[in-house]
Amino acid sequence: MTAQTESNYYQRGLQLVEAGKYQEGVHCIREHLRAAPHDVQALNDAGAILHCLGRTDDAVAYLTKARNLHTDSGEIVWNLVEAYLGGGLATEAAALFDDMERMGILNIDVLNRAATMLLDQGKKGQAVEVLLRSRRLWPEQEVLGPMLDVIRHKRPKVAFFRCGPAEDGVLADVCDFVQQRFLTEFDVGRDPERIAELMRWSDLCWFDGGGETVVQALAHNERRTTVVSLRRCDIRDRWVKEVPWENVDIVVQIGSSAVEEALLMQVPDIRNRTRLTIVPNGVNLERYTLRPKGRGKNLACIGCLTMEANPAFLLQCMQKLHYTDPEYRLFFSGAFESPMLEQYVQYMVQTLELTGTVFFEPRLSDLNDWLSERHFIIAGGIGESQVEVLLAGMACGLKPVIHNFPGADKLFPRQYLFNIAEQFCEQVLSPQYEPQSYRGFVEERFPVREQLKKVDGILTQLETEIDVQRLSPCGRQAGVEPR
Repeated sequence: MTAQTESNYYQRGLQLVEAGKYQEGVHCIREHLRAAPHDVQALNDAGAILHCLGRTDDAVAYLTKARNLHTDSGEIVWNLVEAYLGGGLATEAAALFDDMERMGILNIDVLNRAATMLLDQGKKGQAVEVLLRSRRLWPEQEVLGPMLDVIRHKRPKVAFFRCGPAEDGVLADVCDFVQQRFLTEFDVGRDPERIAELMRWSDLCWFDGGGETVVQALAHNERRTTVVSLRRCDIRDRWVKEVPWENVDIVVQIGSSAVEEALLMQVPDIRNRTRLTIVPNGVNLERYTLRPKGRGKNLACIGCLTMEANPAFLLQCMQKLHYTDPEYRLFFSGAFESPMLEQYVQYMVQTLELTGTVFFEPRLSDLNDWLSERHFIIAGGIGESQVEVLLAGMACGLKPVIHNFPGADKLFPRQYLFNIAEQFCEQVLSPQYEPQSYRGFVEERFPVREQLKKVDGILTQLETEIDVQRLSPCGRQAGVEPR
């Protein structure tokens, strides 16, 4: 077959379609594609015509092939989404909305049609995501507020308890994420009566941080779907052994598998009693501002001043740095966990002659503003309790100087870690200072979208299980990681 003949088939096919003879036109274009299988425009046209004929599977096949050959074509993506929606494949259509938004071809009609279809198919979670995107892009749509409220009332009620020692703001984006998608109540997890009340109200309880609160809460007779999220630093004391882990549906490991390693030391059969999954640390860069600045001499340490935070070690490091260059300053922000530790630390400041060099300030109300006057974010802790604030500091362009706690090398490059005071000084005094690089590391390694994607998967799976239980009681499957 000559090239001229191939072209004739294609042109004849288009003429037949314009004349309303779709079947004949498709046949001619298919003949053309036998000889030119990589003709993107012909594949796109065939898919669009087949969609008009209601032959969704064939249309999707042609359009998918066209898109694989030409990934940046807005016309192909648009036709593929229309084919998906025409065939009731709203989930597949929604998977292309990121591309459509990037290309500037996404519109209200497509989003709201997809959301309606997802709701009709009982896919409440996906419908909420589409409607939230629609509201974000076109906030003037007043009707979306009531629609989202109706869907939230049909989904499980979530009680979120912050019961561990971590600083305020940890999992803040997760809390916001959950609240937009579910009816949600939050509590610090200190009042047993309030905990019991919220557990009776909720369908799903999320305990962040562990501790005796979890032990007491799970001792209640009321059975609720339960998530416990932990960092490695949360796993201490006897409470770990006292938790009825078979009553916990999923244990979320924040950061890494180091949580499971620590759990296994105290609860060797943990894998047979519950499910475990990892949710990575995540940083929302929109919360933090990178301000252009040169290398300065102000060091910041953020977080509750506990024995685990190891402030005494940082004072020893600071004493050595002060001896080398007395212009450096260290600013702590956070409350002391006990009067005894505060007395000891203040005594060390005087003994090491660091008065006027080391300062203590209360918890921050405006992290961005405070960090704008700092140049290094440091931590001397024995665990990962300060990881979130370290990443926040890096997102603001501060150079990290981090004591090498167990598992630190899995989270941070080795050039940011130190073992002894001399190495601490070397890192601070080094002329290398690259604010954009520190923020870029956070952006690449710890995007909040990956954290929220994993949280959404956990909640969606549990929602499905709750819906099934409402219809027909079923047992729990242990040892399976949620998708």
